[in-house]
Amino acid sequence: MTTSLFSPARCAVGVFLLSAALQASAYDDRDFLKHAAQSGQAEVVASKLAETRSASPEVKAFAQAMVADHTKVNEELKALAAKKQVDLPDDPSFPQQTKLKTLSTGDAAKFDERYAKQFGIAAHKDTLRLFEKAAAKAEDPEVKAWAAKTLPALKHHLEMAQALPVNQKKK
Repeated sequence: MTTSLFSPARCAVGVFLLSAALQASAYDDRDFLKHAAQSGQAEVVASKLAETRSASPEVKAFAQAMVADHTKVNEELKALAAKKQVDLPDDPSFPQQTKLKTLSTGDAAKFDERYAKQFGIAAHKDTLRLFEKAAAKAEDPEVKAWAAKTLPALKHHLEMAQALPVNQKKK
């Protein structure tokens, strides 16, 4: 028995895989707003924890700046989402919650390093990618403009995190 290169089963699998790939790469303004909300919430929670748990004055100052800046951005985001009739999640994503749990329960002596690397550097890199994509691909002009307007502050936050003394060790 020979099988055709274009058998119905192979064609169905091909169509399914192509559809899944297109959906995975598709951009959606609503998803951006939701992911931005979760990222902002995670940053505020982690930074409030750092304000009380950090042993480093520099890390505490960074955390205070992150709470102030991300709280302001989160409020702007809530207003934009309300205008666009998008319901935002109330909490960080499950993976972000897991990182927050690890941050809060890990070795106290390594707290500053974990916070600076996970929420200062890694989270800001992820958030920058999210906002850069929205600034380039958002369909709604207001969403696109807000993402673009927020990018410079996020880049500055990443630079601030990279400059923290705890991130200067062990290079």
